[in-house]
Amino acid sequence: MPDRPHAMKRDIVYGPHVSWRIGRSLGIDLLGAKEKCCSFDCIYCELGEGRLHVVRRREFVTTAEIKKAMEAVQITDFDYVTFSGSGEPALASNLGEAIGIAREVFNKPVAVLTNASLMPRDDVRGEMTKADFVIAKIDAPDDELYRRINRPWVRTPLRDIIGALEIFRNHFRGKFALQMMFIEANKPAAAAMARIALEIEADEVQLCTPLRDCPEPTLSPAEMARIKKAFTGVKGVRMVYDER
Repeated sequence: MPDRPHAMKRDIVYGPHVSWRIGRSLGIDLLGAKEKCCSFDCIYCELGEGRLHVVRRREFVTTAEIKKAMEAVQITDFDYVTFSGSGEPALASNLGEAIGIAREVFNKPVAVLTNASLMPRDDVRGEMTKADFVIAKIDAPDDELYRRINRPWVRTPLRDIIGALEIFRNHFRGKFALQMMFIEANKPAAAAMARIALEIEADEVQLCTPLRDCPEPTLSPAEMARIKKAFTGVKGVRMVYDER
């Protein structure tokens, strides 16, 4: 789940906020939405059920507005410029341009938090390679559980998304992480999800459970510790309770 505040009315630039995965993160929201705007409607999303279901890329906020907002920032005490916000950042067709502007304006590493739904697109993967750190999420090992947990509006099968992440991994020269959000529904699938992590070979695998207000109950430290054991042999595993 992207690291972001609860309020839906959001400036283009917000924060910085502290993230256990990234450190001090200055957020960039390219969607300009007053409510969640996403290609998924995950059952655990802290922003609640979405009403703006989007599957086609477009420019939500002009590149000129994005640059102006970035140039107005006076804060320098942060570790990453992070593209996240009120939904899926890859829906913004000017994501690649915005990454380039962020690098020029801030001279800081750039991270993108993505639900991976658009990763099968060549243009999206190409734009993502401009970042320094990409965190992509996989929450299920099969289509049935994927549809149940992520409630996708895209029609892409999960296996195609996983395949696209493997392609991206082979071309990306930055740091690549998989985020896996565990709730009651996918807790029994930990071993199958560990096999996916081995297949994709990310630099890091982030094992999460919802810790903010959301519709799904949080898994306990003991439950997450058992899940982590299923990832024995997977490199770069980090578990949220170990980091807090």
